[in-house]
Amino acid sequence: MALEARRHKPMPVKLFCGLIGRRERIEQVVSILGRRFGEIDVESPIIPFDVTDYYTEEMGSDLMRMWVSFKGLRERGFLALAKHVTLEIETDLANDGKRSINIDPGYVDNAQVVLATTKNYAHRIYIGMGYYAEVTLIYRRNGFVTLEWTYPDYRSPVALEFFTQVRSIYHDEVATLET
Repeated sequence: MALEARRHKPMPVKLFCGLIGRRERIEQVVSILGRRFGEIDVESPIIPFDVTDYYTEEMGSDLMRMWVSFKGLRERGFLALAKHVTLEIETDLANDGKRSINIDPGYVDNAQVVLATTKNYAHRIYIGMGYYAEVTLIYRRNGFVTLEWTYPDYRSPVALEFFTQVRSIYHDEVATLET
């Protein structure tokens, strides 16, 4: 008798968004994201975004960084749609064709933090709708570990603390599915 491959439905994941922009715009967008993706359950502190000047020409100086996560769990395939929605928000809030906010959705599960992007690269996988995903952090015994390509701001203590807290809430939410 031949062995048959067994497919398993993957566990759902916890959606988050990373934001880069001026403080006022971030605060406005957090409210918009809450309306689009549901109630926010965790917010990181707003910290200076000083790891690169990549966004300065487009969005100006004195940029800030923040992460938020949303209550509940979603199917993994939702990530492409979430990226589509966040790009629409960025476009709606643009000034003279320049973004005033960068919004990168992603998800957290038991083992990893995954980011959605529009840019392909060797370590990214196509997820549909013109978008790619990359594993940005992986969880090992005592916490999240960075990878060769992990962005500098995702290496920060604020980021690692945020994702650890989100992972803990993820565990609680998964436990309610199993009861």
